[in-house]
Amino acid sequence: MKRGQARFSRSGRAEKGARLDFRVRKMIGENRAWPVFTKEGTARIRTLLLVAIAAVLLAVWAFPILWALLTSFKTERDVLAYPPTVIFTPTLSNYRDVIFGSASLLPNLVSSVIIAGVSTALTLLFSIPAAYALARLDLPAKRASGFYVLATQMLPPVGLIIPYYLVLQKVGGLDTYSGLILIYLTFSLPFAIWLMVSYFEDIPREMEEAALLDRAGRLRALWYVILPQVRGGIAVTTIFVFLNAWNEFLFAVVLGGNRVRPVTVAMFNFISVEQTLWAKLAAGAMLAMAPVILLGLLAQRHIVKGLTVGAVKGGGRT
Repeated sequence: MKRGQARFSRSGRAEKGARLDFRVRKMIGENRAWPVFTKEGTARIRTLLLVAIAAVLLAVWAFPILWALLTSFKTERDVLAYPPTVIFTPTLSNYRDVIFGSASLLPNLVSSVIIAGVSTALTLLFSIPAAYALARLDLPAKRASGFYVLATQMLPPVGLIIPYYLVLQKVGGLDTYSGLILIYLTFSLPFAIWLMVSYFEDIPREMEEAALLDRAGRLRALWYVILPQVRGGIAVTTIFVFLNAWNEFLFAVVLGGNRVRPVTVAMFNFISVEQTLWAKLAAGAMLAMAPVILLGLLAQRHIVKGLTVGAVKGGGRT
């Protein structure tokens, strides 16, 4: 009797479980609002995750700049308020002080424009033919020369500051535009050559050979055939070289002085032992970033084109 009841209970549970499993499968099969189990739903979730990650990274990158922008419109009392104030009465007094006040940064901005502009122009003047020669000509010790150009970027700047100081002191180059520009060329020129070699290597040799067959010289082929093809790479190199020269601080603070004082060094006038004028410092930082942002916006199309040249053509150093 007990065996029959146990057999009946087991068969009843099995039948009940089978009916429940059938209902669940039927509900899942009929429910088409679950995109998780479809290819379209998986792609949608992946896109949402990528957008969320990109938004987080953008917020992390933009927060310091936005906070500095807000700080530049605050008074010193609002800056030091705790907890930090987000809603405040904006003021333009900080910008008026850093532009027209006793601690004006306009002369220092002019110095930065001169140093960065001349350094960038001279770097392009020398790096374009040098990179072209390394990419096209069969020079002796070509591989060793390329390695030397790259190895110069591995030297720590703090290890070079004392030799540079002693050399400029001997030739009277301290606190001069020519001395500081010459020092900037020592690290911007190898970087520009190393960066532009890949762009010249991406250009097919057949284009240059066709120009040479038409009795065009090497320099004429470079000017009329090669350079128009690497405009994007030149734009990228220009931006990077200008940024490095504009943002440089170590050489400028040691090798500069009262006559040659870039804006990166002059902003330290707002920092003293007694206090730090955070609002004016933020306004100076916004003023120093404005030319770089403007240059980036003007050359944005060429920068994107230059950064994608190597990926599209698949060129590389040989």
